[in-house]
Amino acid sequence: MHIYEVLRRPIITEKGTMMADNDQYAFVVHVNANKSMVKEAVEKRFGVTVVKVNVMRMPGKTRRFGRRISTTSSWKKAIVTLVHGQTIEVFDSP
Repeated sequence: MHIYEVLRRPIITEKGTMMADNDQYAFVVHVNANKSMVKEAVEKRFGVTVVKVNVMRMPGKTRRFGRRISTTSSWKKAIVTLVHGQTIEVFDSP
């Protein structure tokens, strides 16, 4: 898997911006990606040093549209911890 296929998009939420104060950043990653793939992709893509990676599967939610019941697709989330003092530009606020 190519490094540009591993990281799907950053998760920019209120909790995610608070985690940035602790040098942690959250990403939606490919379902088949593992910790070492995520670490390599973040280091090469953003030029930072990764200390720790936590990966978790997020289950799809059940949605209802009238009588029809369906589920959203499951996805995988990675929380990346960087060396103290390093940042990723995507998460910096103007």
